[in-house]
Amino acid sequence: MRVIICGAGQVGFNLATYLSEHDNHVTVIDQSSELINRINDRLDVRAICGFASHPDVLEKAEAGNAEMLIAVTQSDEVNIVACQTAGSLFNVRTKVARIRAQAYLDPRWSRLYSPERINIDLVISPELEVAQSISRSLTVPGAFDIISLSDGKVKIIGVRCTLDTPIVNTPITHLTSLFPQIDICVVGIMRGDQAILPTLTDTLYAGDEVYFAVDKDKVPEAMRAFGHESSDSRRLLILGGGNIGLCLAQEIEKHHPNVHAEIIEKDLARAEFIAGELKNTLVLQGDALDSEVLYEANINVAETVVAVTEDERVNTLASLLSKRLGASRALCLINNTLHAPLVTSLGVDAVISPKKVTVSKILQNIRRGRIRSVHSLGESFGEIIEAEAQESSGLIGSPVSDINSPHEIIVAAIIRQEEVIIPMPSTAIKLEDRIILMVTPAAISKIEKLFSSRLDYY
Repeated sequence: MRVIICGAGQVGFNLATYLSEHDNHVTVIDQSSELINRINDRLDVRAICGFASHPDVLEKAEAGNAEMLIAVTQSDEVNIVACQTAGSLFNVRTKVARIRAQAYLDPRWSRLYSPERINIDLVISPELEVAQSISRSLTVPGAFDIISLSDGKVKIIGVRCTLDTPIVNTPITHLTSLFPQIDICVVGIMRGDQAILPTLTDTLYAGDEVYFAVDKDKVPEAMRAFGHESSDSRRLLILGGGNIGLCLAQEIEKHHPNVHAEIIEKDLARAEFIAGELKNTLVLQGDALDSEVLYEANINVAETVVAVTEDERVNTLASLLSKRLGASRALCLINNTLHAPLVTSLGVDAVISPKKVTVSKILQNIRRGRIRSVHSLGESFGEIIEAEAQESSGLIGSPVSDINSPHEIIVAAIIRQEEVIIPMPSTAIKLEDRIILMVTPAAISKIEKLFSSRLDYY
């Protein structure tokens, strides 16, 4: 398929990497010659230096032959106009735009994005997506990431192991015998900067970030095995009142009435503005790196601190200071994912990556066929794929052991009608089973053959 990506920043680069590795013809447009040179040096794609919304530039990118345009430049207006131009002049079928300004995202103006007005098929707001991702993690205290699959029946949960985690130094194969109350499938381990798709013989260690699949009804038991108990009353401190901080506070007010939230914002005018936008959230004007301000926000009793200022260095230092002053856990927004292992090794509980959240959201919405959904866990890790077993796939009657491939493919869960099954190696696949798998990028072709269906895009 032919795809045009407008914007060669971090999100555009990662999308271009992913799509080109899956046999798509990719063209990247950006007005920065430096970013275009980076694309040319590292990727096997076509790269054009120019203004992404200009018709002549899109014509040069062969937009008339493209089936999809993804606009992720730094400018909302360029992204909007690029999509409109691609649809109106070149009949590009699917248009995706990243939009940051909340004024464009107000539900009152949702009718703006329609074929009769601005022809955009999918609008992505990184700030809103990050806020919703953090909000979801608050539903499971101790989790730094939660992915819902199969209409919410299965959860993929990310948890960081510490020396106090009950199951550290335990081989995966022994988890069920030592902790009979849990029924999980460990699908991924991030150990420093190493991404691991584990086998049953692998062991969990302190410092590991562990992803596991679990039935939604068994989440509390699974989290207790990782040393986390649920709490009815929680205190949240948000450091930074920008778009992400404001969106997160609004999400908390809307979906988590039992959570007491406070925001610290350095800029007085911004603090006054967000205070007027919120109903039940206390806004403090001050520096997140000032201990006195943190104490005023009752940092010593905060269950979770989320640092989402525009400066990732401030986020890192403020997170570490908050932990030192008594916060139970700290989440830190970092744009450069290469720094994530260093930040967590210093004591930050989890890193929030807007790039990862945005790329994953785009991939979720541009799949088709028997592949029901795809969730990216990061460019160096792999993907969670939900697929349906049909007669043509040849999987019917096959045991899970025939699908699993060491360090490449893990069958995490099977949904059979309304039942969630965490499979054993001998569990057989039945017709119309929904299968949730963890797959490395290198093993995508194997999954395509197993399900007799390419992981195509619209």
